[in-house]
Amino acid sequence: MSKQTKYNQGKLLKTISDPTDLRKLNPKQLKQVCSELRKYIIDIVSEKGGHFGASLGVIELTVALHYVFNTPHDQLVWDVGHQAYGHKILTGRKDQFVTNRIKDGLSGFPKRSESVYDTFGVGHASTSISAALGMSIASKSNGENDKQHIAVIGDGSMTAGLAFEGLNHAGAENTNLLVILNDNCMSIDPAVGALKEYLTDISTSNTYNKARNKIWKILGKISQFGPNAQKIAKKVEGAVKSTILGESNYFESLNFRYFGPIDGHDVKHLSEVLRDLKNIPGPKILHCVTEKGKGYSPAEKGDSTKWHAPGLFDKKTGEILTSKIEKTPPKYQDVFGETIIELAKKNKNIVGVTPAMLTGSSLNKMMKAMPDRTFDVGIAEQHAVTFSAGLSTQGKIPFCNIYSSFMQRAYDQLIHDVALQNLNVVFCLDRGGLVGADGATHHGVYDISYLRCIPNMIVSAPMNEEELRNLMYTAQLPNKGPFSIRYPRGKGVLLDWKKDFKEIKIGKGRMISDGDSIAILSIGHPGNLVVDSQKEFKNKGLDIAHYDMRFIKPLDINLLHKIAQKHRYIITLEDGCLQGGFGSAILEFMSDNNYSCKIHRLGIPDKFIHHGTIEELQEQCGFDKDAIIKCIDKINQTELIAQPSNN
Repeated sequence: MSKQTKYNQGKLLKTISDPTDLRKLNPKQLKQVCSELRKYIIDIVSEKGGHFGASLGVIELTVALHYVFNTPHDQLVWDVGHQAYGHKILTGRKDQFVTNRIKDGLSGFPKRSESVYDTFGVGHASTSISAALGMSIASKSNGENDKQHIAVIGDGSMTAGLAFEGLNHAGAENTNLLVILNDNCMSIDPAVGALKEYLTDISTSNTYNKARNKIWKILGKISQFGPNAQKIAKKVEGAVKSTILGESNYFESLNFRYFGPIDGHDVKHLSEVLRDLKNIPGPKILHCVTEKGKGYSPAEKGDSTKWHAPGLFDKKTGEILTSKIEKTPPKYQDVFGETIIELAKKNKNIVGVTPAMLTGSSLNKMMKAMPDRTFDVGIAEQHAVTFSAGLSTQGKIPFCNIYSSFMQRAYDQLIHDVALQNLNVVFCLDRGGLVGADGATHHGVYDISYLRCIPNMIVSAPMNEEELRNLMYTAQLPNKGPFSIRYPRGKGVLLDWKKDFKEIKIGKGRMISDGDSIAILSIGHPGNLVVDSQKEFKNKGLDIAHYDMRFIKPLDINLLHKIAQKHRYIITLEDGCLQGGFGSAILEFMSDNNYSCKIHRLGIPDKFIHHGTIEELQEQCGFDKDAIIKCIDKINQTELIAQPSNN
């Protein structure tokens, strides 16, 4: 039996190879397709892992979209990939879905190179409206006036500035653009902000819901009116504005025709409404109310954040299957979460800020303990950085926790609003380095390079949990200016890490082990690979020095002079990109100071790294333990060849 046949695809799902097969079905059969699709996802994700709740929440919407629209001719753009598992299964990847997020298997997110149905690659939120608008304008320019363009965006993703920018532009363009607002009050953590409250008001308004039924009766008849469809649409538009929402509808004010809210789990009604909306020209927004985790009782009744990506679980009981190892090192994220509370108790000016990564960063611990000093600003990285800068001008010390790959979205604010003004904002860059199954969209491999070129910016990376605590302590001391601390996803290395705080002198590295032959200079967590390899070095008769540099900027100049004067060969080790990274900084120092040391850099090569386990990707990139030993062997072989013969 093959892997693919282990999971029951269901009577109807088994017959669907792509959406053309789906469109052959009777509308009455769609409910069964949804049931089989939902069960298939539960069966596989429970055993293989992956994102869960978001895809279950849009099963009916996914089926309705592919049933009504002529995909891939009609362009369907998903916002983030958390929602897209059902989409992948219906678009020719059903049998391969068991490889989801496994190395060389399917990506966990829509990916253009994977399928023509993946019209736009997504991993970061809030891009769908802008991308779909670009597609719609291009189609109009090409004379493809029948082509439809649909952006499916969650209300959590609607909090980002990019989404608002896209809406603002789209309202001024007369193109076939349909924005579907998947309103489940969630991103990963619960959605926050005024927009969430506004959508809740619309969805729960008695006046609105009483009048809504009349509107849907009108809309349900639009397709019967042929050439008069646009006139009927205008009546619907007028009814929505005057009867229900007055003139205050936000989306209408941006020149979108607003329809909804509609039950996002009624696949038959969804299909009818979507079919009618195809005949209404111009920008439209359909407000669908859905439930994250729909159709799986433990996810519906339980913690939505936990069920976003629960790992492996027992599909019958809903029990999350955790490791049986009793005592393991804590995650860096948890160390951050506990440490910031300790520091905040000592320093009343410390506040915590995160753009919608409250649980992932463990800042939820501070939110629970100190809600008045903790701010989740929604999916809005640019705002998070400039908001932190504003706090800093008034004497606060913001610890702004953003995933490394998400910080890329706020680069201008990092330079212009923080560094240029030399403000004391502490950037805790979570998920620095390779992140595993999330793949290329989430690997935090560029931060060392993009941070070290910014004036005033301190760039540091702890090798273990104790160093993380001490760097956080150091960063909140007076007059430290912009200070970044990057650390990886997952477990650290120390069981005994909760010790008294110690200040680390800025730009000061440390020697882990001495040696006379080759020196290894590491930054951050990868230094533990060297520590773990020392036994093998000794077995080979190798005398290897190891230095944990701790700071990429400023570098420990005094230590580097000593290393360069003592060692002919130097290996640099980092879990960041080699271009402009830590190794490049060492090369620059050696060149500027006329040292002739031979530098071998180990890190992320100049290409996008796809998904896999951390260990698989380290091996692929060439900076795992074996790669370090091979590099040393190569140096020794070169040195042996270079030595003059005794004869």
